[in-house]
Amino acid sequence: MTSTASLSVQLRLAIEDKLSKLGFLEVPQIALTLAWVVVGGLVFWYAAIRENAKPIRYKVPSPKTPDKLQILDPPAIKVSGSSAIQCYAPATGQFLGLVNPSTPNAIDRAVEQAQIAQAAWATTSFRARRAVLRTLLQHVLDNQEEICRVACLDSGKTMVDAQLGEVLTTVEKLEWTIKHGEKALRPSKRPTNLLMAYKRNTVHYEPLGVVATLVSWNYPFHNLIGPVISALFSGNAVVVKVSEQTAWSSTYFASIARGALVVHGYSPALVQTIACWPQTASHLTSHPGISHITFIGSRPVCHKVAASAAKALIPVVAELGGKDPSIVLNSVSKGDLSRVVETLLRGSFQAAGQNCIGIERIIAPPGIYEKLVPLLEPRVRALRLGPEGDLGALISDSSFARLENLVSDAVRNGARLLVGGKRFTHPDHPNGHYFAPTLLVDITPDMAIANEECFGPIMVLMRANSDTVEDILRVANAPNFGLGSSVYGSESDPKLKQIVKGLKVGMVAVNDFGVTYAVQLPFGGVGGSGYGRFAGEEGLKGLCNIKSICEDRFAWLGIRTTIPKPMQYPIPSQERSWQFAKGVVTLGYGTTIKRKLEGLIGILKNS
Repeated sequence: MTSTASLSVQLRLAIEDKLSKLGFLEVPQIALTLAWVVVGGLVFWYAAIRENAKPIRYKVPSPKTPDKLQILDPPAIKVSGSSAIQCYAPATGQFLGLVNPSTPNAIDRAVEQAQIAQAAWATTSFRARRAVLRTLLQHVLDNQEEICRVACLDSGKTMVDAQLGEVLTTVEKLEWTIKHGEKALRPSKRPTNLLMAYKRNTVHYEPLGVVATLVSWNYPFHNLIGPVISALFSGNAVVVKVSEQTAWSSTYFASIARGALVVHGYSPALVQTIACWPQTASHLTSHPGISHITFIGSRPVCHKVAASAAKALIPVVAELGGKDPSIVLNSVSKGDLSRVVETLLRGSFQAAGQNCIGIERIIAPPGIYEKLVPLLEPRVRALRLGPEGDLGALISDSSFARLENLVSDAVRNGARLLVGGKRFTHPDHPNGHYFAPTLLVDITPDMAIANEECFGPIMVLMRANSDTVEDILRVANAPNFGLGSSVYGSESDPKLKQIVKGLKVGMVAVNDFGVTYAVQLPFGGVGGSGYGRFAGEEGLKGLCNIKSICEDRFAWLGIRTTIPKPMQYPIPSQERSWQFAKGVVTLGYGTTIKRKLEGLIGILKNS
């Protein structure tokens, strides 16, 4: 391989040969020498960038399971007489180990260590942070199977669902941040006005310090690593409070992030993880050392988090799930309908329906509604449960009674249950937490299941009264949720754009499902789905102190703000001073030349 020095020499000889043929070597030698210094510097600079861009490979020990296979009966995270978190595989009931929950003192130590590490990390360049993320990206790509295996064992999902929800989303977030993160956080220029034309205005995005995130269990790898990526690139340290339901895998996943920091010479203390029982979490959410909280979870828990954070005036971003509508219009072509059906199945049953932006309601006008039902019923009936099947397990059995009651209530009120509707005992894994894939049709907006997030493998079909935009939006916007949504129809159908505009949600995918996050658009909702955004530019900026800086543009000429004599204390005359101030305002903001001239005259008369 050609060395950098050899490349520089070869480049110089080639250029000199070309210049000689063109008769340009009459240039003084000193000028040529300077030119070669510049060329050589550029070559070395380019080589240095290329060298630093190379990721560093590292290894992280796999999480251990007990040598002897033990199936818990019944599986539960609480152990009688112990404060430890009992970890097990939801798909089988296999015991994975015990995790000691964090205490308030442990949380204090984690925050303190993160603060110390962040002080140094805040001074790093975007280039240095990109290098860490490139290494992290390479590790995830190199270890996809292991990451998916661990995520599946701890959450009950299938390998396919893990690949899509854990790995794909993570590498997308890493790549987006590497490519576009600096642009989002670079200081931005802002306009001035006539009166302040001598000022230069910029907005800077500075690290907040130590940020915290409380994440849900449905994506144990991505929900942990995603906030870490954003926190680190924006110059912060991060404390992740993981769910006790997936505490077993969290140490391994956190070690992946810490490993990327260590091999680049940075402190692993920048990434802290906490697993604790709910009663201890408030110590973190009201901790004076925390500058920002991202919460992903349920509405009732968010009320507690927000109240706790208010004690220390910590800002909170809340993502509280949704009742996402998926609207299928009559303008969907016959040839495209089969593709839409496949998308509806994936959107409804991915991760066994345990997906905050999963399709919770399929809404269709009468024309296409009757076509959807016979297409979907055999497909739902054919779905297989189990680690090697189409759908994995639910995280626990705590939702079984709630889901069965929602189904029963809907049937009592006129809905048709075509498939499933109750818990399922797997013949090979009787202690696993399985719920049968379910298809409910003829759901109306007044039914409980149309207004409560299922977070399970239940496909719900709702018929709009007509194909008018008003009737469709009346059904879609009915619940007090507004996270994601999707609309399917012909791009030439004017109703499609009207519905997109009329949906009261934070995200809309047109003729697709869930892709807003796959391209790192800001993620979040409105109403009962929460507030604030993570992901994308808005997510990165939200983890920063947005500092406005106003400076003198022509300080070198001595042009600065001075207080005019009529305004100096003690004010000689309130009347003349007021007239002078009125003149300033009229000059600066008068809407016509005449008005501005009147303002100037007022200034001169009262100076």
